[in-house]
Amino acid sequence: MAESVPTMDNSDEEEFHDASDSFLELYCEEENTPPIPQSDNVPPPGEVTVLNAGQETVSLGFSLPDNSVRYTLQLDYSCNTQRDRLITEDSSTVKVEGLTPGTEYTFSIIRIADNGNQSKATSLSVFTEPSPVQITVYQVSSESLSLRWDTPAGEVESYIVTCCSEGDIVQERTTDTNLTLSNLNPGVCYSLQVSAQLRNGRISKPTVTSVHTKTHLEGLLEDLGLEQHYTEKLSLSTILQIDEKTITDEPAKCNSDLPWYFLKKLMMVNVTARNVKCTSACQSNCDDLQLDVDKLFNSTNSSDMLNPLDIITALFLCSDGFVQQEMALKMSMCQFSVPLLLPNCDTNQCTLMLWAMRDIVKKYRPQSLLQSKGFIEDRIVVSELPMISFVRLGECSLSKSDILNKLLSNSQQYHDTFVHHDMECGDSPRRISNGLAEITWYLPCGNENMDVFSEPVAVANLRGDIASFETQFSFLCQTSAGVFVFFDTLDSKCELLINQQHKAQIFLVGNHQSNRVNKDALKKVATKLDLTNSNILLKAKHMNDADFVENLRKTVSNVVENSKMKLRIEEMADIAHELGIWVDEDSSKCQAAKKNADAISEEIQDILKYKEAQLPLQGQIWKELTCLEKEEFRLQKVGSEKIEDYKSDLQVQKTKLREKQNSYDMSNAMTCFINAISSPGIERSYFLKWMRMNLDNVSREKLSGLREQYKEKCKNSENKEEIKDIDKQLSNSSLGTEHFFREMGQIYEASLSLPETNQSRQQLQHLPRLCAELLMDGFPLELVDGDASNIPLRWVSDVLSQLNDLVSPKNKILVVTVLGVQSTGKSTLLNTMFGVQFAVSSGRCTRGAFMLLIRINEDLKKELNCDFMVIIDTEGLKSPELAQLDNSHEHDNELATLVVGLSDITIINIAMENSTEMKDILQIVVHAFLRMKEVGKRPKCQFVHQNVSDVSAHEKNLRDRKLLLQQLNEMTQAAAKMEKKEENKSFTDVMEYSPDTGNWYIPGLWNGNPPMAPVNAGYSEAVYELKKNIIKIWGSCDSSANDILEFTEWMKSLWNAVKHENFIFSFRNSLVADAYMRLCTEFNKWEWEFRKEMYTWVTKAETIISNYGTVAVKSEVSDMRELLTRLKSEACTVLSKWETKLLGNLTQYFKQTEGHVYLVEQYREDFANGAKSLRREMERSVLNQLTAAADIRQGMTEIDRIKENHTKELEGRVSGLIEQCRKKKVQMTDKELDKEFDKMWTKTEKELAFSQMKVEDIYTSVFHHLRTNLLHRGGQASKLLSEKKLQGCGLVPFKYTAEGILKRFKNKLSEMFNVTSHTKAVQQIADSLIMICTQFVSEKMQRKNNYHETYIQEILHIIDERLQNNQETDIEFEVSLKQHICGVAAREFQKMHEDFIQMNDPYRCLNQNKDKFRADFKDVFHERDQCQKKAEEFTNRCLEPAVEDFVNRSLGPDIIGEMLTSQQFSTRMFFQYSVLLDLLTKDDFEKYQSYICSYEEYVKKWILSQIVERFSNQSTTFKFEDQHLQSSVRSINNAINKAKTEKSGNLKTFIENVCQELGDKLVISQGALGAFMILNNADQEQFAHGLTQCLKDMAQTLGEKFKVTNIQMKLKKLHVNPQDELFTKLIGCGKQCPVCEAPCEAGGIFHTEHWTSLHRPEGLGRFRWHKTEKLVTDVCSSSVISDNRFRCNATNGEWHPYKHYRDFFPDWRIAPDASLQASDYWKYVLTKFNKQFAEAYNAKPADIPLMWKIITRVQAESSIKESFNIK
Repeated sequence: MAESVPTMDNSDEEEFHDASDSFLELYCEEENTPPIPQSDNVPPPGEVTVLNAGQETVSLGFSLPDNSVRYTLQLDYSCNTQRDRLITEDSSTVKVEGLTPGTEYTFSIIRIADNGNQSKATSLSVFTEPSPVQITVYQVSSESLSLRWDTPAGEVESYIVTCCSEGDIVQERTTDTNLTLSNLNPGVCYSLQVSAQLRNGRISKPTVTSVHTKTHLEGLLEDLGLEQHYTEKLSLSTILQIDEKTITDEPAKCNSDLPWYFLKKLMMVNVTARNVKCTSACQSNCDDLQLDVDKLFNSTNSSDMLNPLDIITALFLCSDGFVQQEMALKMSMCQFSVPLLLPNCDTNQCTLMLWAMRDIVKKYRPQSLLQSKGFIEDRIVVSELPMISFVRLGECSLSKSDILNKLLSNSQQYHDTFVHHDMECGDSPRRISNGLAEITWYLPCGNENMDVFSEPVAVANLRGDIASFETQFSFLCQTSAGVFVFFDTLDSKCELLINQQHKAQIFLVGNHQSNRVNKDALKKVATKLDLTNSNILLKAKHMNDADFVENLRKTVSNVVENSKMKLRIEEMADIAHELGIWVDEDSSKCQAAKKNADAISEEIQDILKYKEAQLPLQGQIWKELTCLEKEEFRLQKVGSEKIEDYKSDLQVQKTKLREKQNSYDMSNAMTCFINAISSPGIERSYFLKWMRMNLDNVSREKLSGLREQYKEKCKNSENKEEIKDIDKQLSNSSLGTEHFFREMGQIYEASLSLPETNQSRQQLQHLPRLCAELLMDGFPLELVDGDASNIPLRWVSDVLSQLNDLVSPKNKILVVTVLGVQSTGKSTLLNTMFGVQFAVSSGRCTRGAFMLLIRINEDLKKELNCDFMVIIDTEGLKSPELAQLDNSHEHDNELATLVVGLSDITIINIAMENSTEMKDILQIVVHAFLRMKEVGKRPKCQFVHQNVSDVSAHEKNLRDRKLLLQQLNEMTQAAAKMEKKEENKSFTDVMEYSPDTGNWYIPGLWNGNPPMAPVNAGYSEAVYELKKNIIKIWGSCDSSANDILEFTEWMKSLWNAVKHENFIFSFRNSLVADAYMRLCTEFNKWEWEFRKEMYTWVTKAETIISNYGTVAVKSEVSDMRELLTRLKSEACTVLSKWETKLLGNLTQYFKQTEGHVYLVEQYREDFANGAKSLRREMERSVLNQLTAAADIRQGMTEIDRIKENHTKELEGRVSGLIEQCRKKKVQMTDKELDKEFDKMWTKTEKELAFSQMKVEDIYTSVFHHLRTNLLHRGGQASKLLSEKKLQGCGLVPFKYTAEGILKRFKNKLSEMFNVTSHTKAVQQIADSLIMICTQFVSEKMQRKNNYHETYIQEILHIIDERLQNNQETDIEFEVSLKQHICGVAAREFQKMHEDFIQMNDPYRCLNQNKDKFRADFKDVFHERDQCQKKAEEFTNRCLEPAVEDFVNRSLGPDIIGEMLTSQQFSTRMFFQYSVLLDLLTKDDFEKYQSYICSYEEYVKKWILSQIVERFSNQSTTFKFEDQHLQSSVRSINNAINKAKTEKSGNLKTFIENVCQELGDKLVISQGALGAFMILNNADQEQFAHGLTQCLKDMAQTLGEKFKVTNIQMKLKKLHVNPQDELFTKLIGCGKQCPVCEAPCEAGGIFHTEHWTSLHRPEGLGRFRWHKTEKLVTDVCSSSVISDNRFRCNATNGEWHPYKHYRDFFPDWRIAPDASLQASDYWKYVLTKFNKQFAEAYNAKPADIPLMWKIITRVQAESSIKESFNIK
């Protein structure tokens, strides 16, 4: 509202004028213009009206003058903070904008005429409207709200806040910009108005908003941080996930921590779970050393803290049905009361918690079963029990809950079942839990001295005043046998008691001590209710609590014993419906699931018959399949049958069993089951829970009946057969959801044997995904079928594969498993530790192994490096039902090996009291750990000792721990002996274990005597400490977690290996193979870098040696020996550096956490030895090459000196001839010059002394080295050596005869042998060695160097290396073979030596240069310019050969390096795979025969063909050649440029300088250089210029030459032979399987164990049956697991079991095939070429097993992929 103050008054004229002037001064001060004259002729504005005053605008109204003259209006306006002017056309309205809200403005207005005259001013004041405030409500609780607002513009004096609701108005003034309104009503809508009052008294328009106060429930949920979960209910996966809170002991800091703190403790069944309060609320006065009595009296009361009942009620309201069920179960275990009626104080609606209590199963022994020692076990909701309810009417001075706790506790064992006033936070006001009816049960144990009540009874307790909760009171009255009403005063409220329809007896309980009990009122009520004295209990004046409770107990006992009112909680649902109480089970999804579950379980009458009819696939068929699978791996019943025929029969039987499975239609039960679990999320979970409970009920009923029968039969010892039958029924009467999933797995596995296009198969493809989704939902998956002791591998693998797809990329898992004796609380331990629910009910001991998934929260993922934890629960070892079976120990071993192998941490649950049993367990466990160590897995281990409760347990049990370690060491030695790994002497050799940190002492589970004993708090705390430790161990783990697919791979390979008798030698795992392949690949790269570096170094060193003593080397070393010593020393330094680098690389490789390097830790030593061995090999080779080069160069020195002298002599003679001819002063023709030259040449030849090089007898040298080599072989070797001259050796092909062997035993080696006959085997060794040595000699011959003794030393070294550890050979064979090879070598080396001498004969060399001398003589005589010609000559005769030689010396390593980049040459395994795949592709019998019979020769040819193929495109080789060519040209150009700068002026010096620069790169022929230097009168500069040009031409010429030369020609010229180097690298140790001759593939050079991925049928190695002459089909990888026997040279012809082949071949590991398809490749080959092999081996075709005939080429290819682990 605006106010105007007009001042148009004549008496104020002067003052007004002054005011106007002051305005004008403001605007005109700077212009110095004269004042504008005023005129009476200009009409003043007159009365100005304020039309509108807004927050930032003011509209003014003017009356226009009568005349038609137009004027201008000038408005000057100001306030304390603003001055401004507006000039506008004269108008009836003017709007002024840009003003400040809530401010007083003074306006001065004048009219101005066109001539500048102006009227008198009119003034007025106007207030702008104050702006409304902007309100924010920022804190709303149930009883208060806080609001704040912005400060509006203008000078605010105060704010007026009005709050109104339903007619109630509260108004408050404040100067602050915020206000908290308290004492409000919960859940009410309040209207809020805020106005600002300005200093000038103005009030702004009120800003209005409305807000609801929170209800009590909303307020509490907000305090607890649970408001979101009121709509989005808490799920089990959320509360069970592992997060930071799970493993920290930080107390709750604020209210929002309390629910999680409670849940964490409750899920671990900790009886202190209800003791929840914030640390801020419980700070003590301990540190307050001042005396302040007022402070003591005003200390904080409990109203700041939350009542535990509110927290429990809130959690039940915010949880889904499954969390409610889990909470109720765990609360019941803690002996806490559980909600019966759950109130919602907002809706005043309560819910009967029937579903929540469904899972509570109780065991007890009533008086009636005392004599028989029987017990009752049942779900509490279906148990017919009397219920006694306790309620309160009005205020009561007695603590009802405290009295109840005393009532239910016996004298030895008090427990707070109900929360009461004197408990921690129990006195805090209840905010939402009034109206909560709790229930607990008193269950007798059958001991009269201990039982409070002899019969079971339910006890209900209603919180709050029944006057406020009539519905709950009515429900209790109609469901209880007795209702005890606690009161202090009885008045009008007693109508409530009288008006109820009582099925229950009413008891009044009062406290006379309170002095508030009115006798008359009590009498009146008692009369109306027909109560007698027995129905009224008063706590008399002098009665204490104990006496009062005793009276109450008697009354309750009387009611329980005499009441016929017994109701199941299930039946209470009908009463609840009548009273309008909701029942939690009424949800449509729960009911639909119940209907589906009931449809299945109602059909079950006889469990055994039901299983046979409805779950047929998992019965006998599955057990038979299991036996067949194990037999396939163990071949225990093969007898005299051919192994492969037997295996083929087994496969046929398996196929028939699968067909039988497929012949069954899916049963009704399974159809219903699969349909039900296909329903959406929550319904599926309800269904499985209903199923589990229904099936447990059925099993329990059946088992209790069988137990009774068993007890009866046992009274008479004659009923042995019947007892046995009942015993078997007891084992088979278990029926759970796992049986349905097991059937589902079998249906799926059977369908996989159908064709892929089959409709049935396609319809079942979704089953693994269903199961994977259930795993994600927290349901367990059966890994090991406990009944059949088998894993349905395809089913489990596909489920896990689907799980991987669902969670990828978050698929890293860590695994914890528990192992121990049956019924020692393993499942309970896991349930307590992780809050999960593995089956623990009576008669439901875990069978097999189950896995469960728990999510890791984001806050821990990084620390643990995993996304999920997998918990595996296993059946107990040494279980009584299995103990009767012969293979129980084997079953336990299998299970232990599997779960230990799968786990990252294994918990071993042991009981100290039973030492025999403990020894058995330890043996099984140690066995499993030893096996894991041998296959590369190192799980961590924690020993748990249960039922040890003394606080000094850890200290006291020091001796026990030492004893345990001693026993573990004993077991390790025993297990190591069994597994033939006796290097393991103590348990710590097998795994990291410390007796102090690896043992946990856990007290007993129950605190007192069940069934009324709560779980011991010490048990929960100890388990919690163990859990924290496990997670801590994971956090500090070096190795990375497996992902789900890797876990699956481990499971498959562990289980396949477990099926074999000899686990360690049967274990084949693709993860280990991958890790091994990666290690091999890396090591091969390092090895190649080492070799390449040494090739380069040796090439350079040889160049320096070759140039020694020539112009090319200006050496500081005076003697060749000194140079050699220096180079050898340098070589050792380089070798040591590379060896250190190689070992360093290896160390670094094993430090990485990725790539599962820990799996190949056992091979680390092999590779380290390989590195050292490589260094030794390289050192020997390098030093030999240096020695040979030095000696050969030394031998050339004398020849070079003679050649040089001859050249100089000739040069002098030619110069003399030139002088002589010039003196004739006659122009001589060329013919005449030729004549003179020939005359001089002939004369000189006669006069020069040509001393010949001495030809040495190479035979003598070779024989000397051979004799030295055989010295250590003793006198027989010397005798054999002297019998034959070397010259006569090697003239005819080498043939071996077995004369030496025949002396030992008759050569009937072809009789049923599984190895090649001795003679053939030895002949093969000889042929192979002869081929290698012949090639070595050929390579040396091609170099056209002189002979050196290191050559024969190298040959003998090759032979010794091959014959080392070869049991097939004897001394006669060794001597004769060496004589043969040395005879051939000596013959070739003698020829090479003689050729070398002839080539370097001085006379021949001189005559070679005759024409060159003649041409030079003519040029000099005619004084022609020689520059260009000499440049060409130097290039063509000296540089070009040197450059070409350099390229040939460098190209070999390049070709090898290029070949190694292809995958097929990366590792031995890949190489073998590539060769076999190539053979399969070519499909040529001749090639197969060549590969099998001449393996090394074939492989060498194959490598050569690969090189030729790879480099058939000339550009590939030219790339490398051109690099070296350009490098040489650059070096020569640099040398020329450097020599130019020397300015010697002398061409000879110039050439010497150039050669010296190139001395360590190019070997320039001394003969060519010497010939070039004579008669050379070329000008240095012109020569250098010509030489540069010639160099370009040379590069082009050589380039062209390289391009047109094919790869075969190039390979012949190379110094390093790629074919040989690749062969040596990939052939490895060269050892072949002693049975089938498949080549060893172990990586590293110096491995301790030989193995190959793929063994062959023995018929391919010429083996035949001695009676039928038919080729043998057995494969040695099968033979070694059979009971078959073999004999060979190694066994001295004695028969020996295949299983113990390592007695004779200890360095060979012949592992059984990884799968039944592994050897399909060779089976396919033998099947296809059976006749050809038979003809080639002069035998009859093999009898091919039936299953071999259906193997296709595609299957053969995939089998080698699988065998060599090719992805």
